[in-house]
Amino acid sequence: MERLLGREKKSVIIVGAGVGGCASAARLAKAGFKVTVVEKNDFTGGRCSLIYDGEHRFDQGPSLLLLPDLFHETFTDLDTTMPAEGVHLLKCDPNYQIFFHDNEKMTLSSDLSHMKPEIERWEGKEGFERYLGFLAEGHRHYEFSMKQALRKNFPSVFSMIRPTLLKEIMSMFVFTSLYTRASAYFWTDRLRRCFTFASMYMGMSPYTAPALYSLLQYTELVEGIWYPQGGFHKVVEAIVNIGKKLGVEYQLNSPVQSILLSEDEKQAVGVVLQSGRHLQADVVLVNADLVYTYNNLLPETSYSKKLAKRPASCSSISLYWSMNRKIEELSAHNIFMAEHYKESFEEIFDKLKLPDEPSFYVNVPSRIDPTAAPDGKDSIVVLIPTGHLDEDGNGRGLKTSDDWNRLVNKARDFVIKTIEGRTGVKDLRQAIAAERVNIPTTWQERFNLYKGGILGLSIDFWNSLAFRPKTKHASISNLYFVGASTHPGTGVPVCLAGAKITTEQILDDLRVEKPWSSAPPPDLRVKKMGLSLDIERKDSISGMERWQRIIWAICLGSLIVLVISKVFD
Repeated sequence: MERLLGREKKSVIIVGAGVGGCASAARLAKAGFKVTVVEKNDFTGGRCSLIYDGEHRFDQGPSLLLLPDLFHETFTDLDTTMPAEGVHLLKCDPNYQIFFHDNEKMTLSSDLSHMKPEIERWEGKEGFERYLGFLAEGHRHYEFSMKQALRKNFPSVFSMIRPTLLKEIMSMFVFTSLYTRASAYFWTDRLRRCFTFASMYMGMSPYTAPALYSLLQYTELVEGIWYPQGGFHKVVEAIVNIGKKLGVEYQLNSPVQSILLSEDEKQAVGVVLQSGRHLQADVVLVNADLVYTYNNLLPETSYSKKLAKRPASCSSISLYWSMNRKIEELSAHNIFMAEHYKESFEEIFDKLKLPDEPSFYVNVPSRIDPTAAPDGKDSIVVLIPTGHLDEDGNGRGLKTSDDWNRLVNKARDFVIKTIEGRTGVKDLRQAIAAERVNIPTTWQERFNLYKGGILGLSIDFWNSLAFRPKTKHASISNLYFVGASTHPGTGVPVCLAGAKITTEQILDDLRVEKPWSSAPPPDLRVKKMGLSLDIERKDSISGMERWQRIIWAICLGSLIVLVISKVFD
């Protein structure tokens, strides 16, 4: 291995200044590359960006900072810290207020002394012990993900044949839904809902999301929910500034028309901008939406068509309200649960529509960070999940040609009526001084998101690890990918992990020494609350789950036999 320092620098063009693109740019510049980032919009961060209305500030996309270790690790690898770069994290306490259809309310917190009476109110004394068991299982899922899925690349299915990985996968409920596993710990439907709705952060229904994703509830309830003072984009801004100090060049308002290939189309050699300008590079790393990239920036192939048929995540109608007063009844993070919880997810993910009665999320950034709104006023973001756009012409789903004014009015009316009815807020509509809106079509147009899916391709076991789209093109050399739809998956912290995985792959391929440690520094781990996780595991599995594990073991055995036969063929 060698460093590039002291030799002619190799050049990299990164398409897209999303979180993964910006983090990759800083990492590659630190490794000695000449890095240019081209971005279609006039801002960095992609969906992790800000919207302003006068003194009102809104997070356009992400608003909860989870898995803080991955953020700290990114900055440590770049020889700095978040505070040193002006990123100051504020802890949200409580985590959420959850409002139910019957006017009951529950508050979730990372404080055990708060959670104990909240759990026991609905499930009695034994309920809290089961809650600790749920956290214990979430802890195992968290450790597995941090050690395996978020730290290792899976360039082929054969890369899954690692004894430690197979052993851990066999102990997971990979074919069991998050809701089913929550039902093993909580007896009431109310609490099952409270501890499964976070699957929406991955764009999935809790009835189909793998139980492994209880790690999301775990990190919220143990590590807490955080918010960067000044808005989530402060994290991106800091990473961009680090990159610029290392020599990264950002070219905004520079949409890409195509990836520039060699004459035999076997090597990426740069990009062609929509302006007609050609930019040459030794390596091209794409942070644009993956399905869009394969179907619009590269020559059409059978794989690009197959990729477009993979399940997409949900979309949303997002409302950004500048309020003329404070709405004290709302905390920083609020969830309004649909009465017909399961049916609302079926409408989103099966019927691909706007539910008649959706569960929705309300974020009030000014509650945790007063700089988000003028004195005496609030900034409010409402996210109503919807089905994605129907690009397949199969009759399902929302259409670009739909009457979106009507759909937005329908969603807004439902949200206002629900908030007023469940919180006691008076005259909420009259308090909205101004409104901005994002809908599936604007998500698609502004960020080239395929089908307007706000979280890229959906994730299940067969769309994760080695089964997820690869970080390197199969037949075009020097072409790599980072972002929500490639390995390891979606979400800001996961894309930060993906940036490390992909940049290390580039460095390995070019035989360049990594200027950071592949393992996280031991002192980075956020101290977990004083909680013993040696709780008895709820391993009573159903007959169906037992058969699923047997089938999975047979599949793994067949895979091993296939590999051996390939080796000795």
